[in-house]
Amino acid sequence: MSDVEQRLAAMEARLRRLEDEQAITRLILSYAPLVDSGCDRQVAELWEEDGVYDVDEIYMQGHDQLSGMVRSRNHQNWISGGCAHFAGPPHITLDGDEATAVCYTLMIVNTPDGFTVRRATANHWRLRRGPAGWKAVNRTNRVLDGRQESPDLLASHFPEAVRHRPA
Repeated sequence: MSDVEQRLAAMEARLRRLEDEQAITRLILSYAPLVDSGCDRQVAELWEEDGVYDVDEIYMQGHDQLSGMVRSRNHQNWISGGCAHFAGPPHITLDGDEATAVCYTLMIVNTPDGFTVRRATANHWRLRRGPAGWKAVNRTNRVLDGRQESPDLLASHFPEAVRHRPA
């Protein structure tokens, strides 16, 4: 392979990685506005057909359960009362057609005293590229309330990281 061919192949690989990271970021960041606007079908379609969304409060598997969560009375009450899910930018690790990402989310709700953070969570996503592009395989959220599993969930994305814990 000539020098030009090697450079072109390297550039194509970098471009592919950037496009994959952008597609995954768009998927993750689309969840909040879709769920806050009650777009149940579009929320469900962020996942593979049998994808899992594991939150402290609820475990959902498959498009029917994901869509049902958005249509549920509880969720519709959050929307009608005023709420915003806010996702921080994800840290993405690619491995071919598989990827993981971690980020934080906040659920902000309207209360009589103004807007209040209801939840701050650690998020771990597993994603896969398929014929329809990138989809979530599994999303696990754990509330950041001091429980050990929440920082462990974040650290699991960084296998080389060494965590220092209180003695």
